[in-house]
Amino acid sequence: ARPNFMKMAPLLAAIDKRPELSATLIHTGQHYDAALSDVFFDELGMRAPDVHLNVGSGSHGVQTAKVIEGMEAILQQGHAGKRFDRVVVVGDVNSTMAAALAAAKLNIPVAHVEAGLRSFDRTMPEEINRLVTDAISDMLLVSEPAGVENLKREGHPDSHVHLVGNVMIDTLLRLLPKARSRSTLVDLRLKPGEYGVVTLHRPSNVDELAVLGPLLKVLADISKRLPLVFPIHPRTEKRIDDFGLRAIIADAKKLQLLPPAGYLDFLALTSQAKVVVTDSGGLQEESTVLGVPCLTMRANTERPITVDIGTSTLIGSDSTKLRACLEQVLDGTYRQGQVPELWDGKAAERIAAILGNG
Repeated sequence: ARPNFMKMAPLLAAIDKRPELSATLIHTGQHYDAALSDVFFDELGMRAPDVHLNVGSGSHGVQTAKVIEGMEAILQQGHAGKRFDRVVVVGDVNSTMAAALAAAKLNIPVAHVEAGLRSFDRTMPEEINRLVTDAISDMLLVSEPAGVENLKREGHPDSHVHLVGNVMIDTLLRLLPKARSRSTLVDLRLKPGEYGVVTLHRPSNVDELAVLGPLLKVLADISKRLPLVFPIHPRTEKRIDDFGLRAIIADAKKLQLLPPAGYLDFLALTSQAKVVVTDSGGLQEESTVLGVPCLTMRANTERPITVDIGTSTLIGSDSTKLRACLEQVLDGTYRQGQVPELWDGKAAERIAAILGNG
């Protein structure tokens, strides 16, 4: 899925540099969009996948089953004359859990990148994916100290747990100069530090009129003082139309709805924004490294370090709290954050070294 491109790109590059390692890249095709998928491979400098499972969209059960079926076949027959010593999975999407399950049932060891993250909210499908994947992995590659503590509490031996840092930040730091050199802001008539970025797609924020309506009203009001760009998810746009909220957008001349963007254009926007309003997991991390205030439209987060020492504040779906925090950003009283240890652009190198030794 989309966030996992940014995690896999530096990891694959680091593995390919080590002569003792040989990697086969498997693209499951979850959430596959030809245009976006192709642009991610191009922008991130990733080599083409060796195997494509083409699972497509579907219910959680259907998608998981298709990935397990496809992965099992590949793992049993090998690829290009090679058998597999280990399966490496990243993140917390259905593909992550399904690939790990297929490997574990064939007694192939599993390494999980971004292990140990917990929201403690089992109504989130991603939380189930995280728990199951970690339970069957023997190499747990962790991005922040809270993840180490979670895994220890769940009974994982110290020898399985490795604090390596955040591999997504490797991609961010590598491509930040290239992203900022693009014409993205000029094309949208924006000035660095004088606009905000919004992304909303989670059901808790967009599936009820009583929630989405007040949130849009706050954004529309704030846009009169701070232009906002809103790369809009198809689900969110459909809800806006279903609920008859299009007039709020139309009346807010400086709230721009944009189509989903490629990685470089999106990074150009987020890295030079005054504030980010989002319910995305990855953006909490990126905003913390970029030093950009991040108003996280979730009641909980599996990335607590972004709240504890970073730039993120948990807003839930509370439009009043959103307005108050946006006012803090505008009047310059929003708190400063700091970059977590090991979020230094070298996580993939550390992971590749552990894989080489393991």
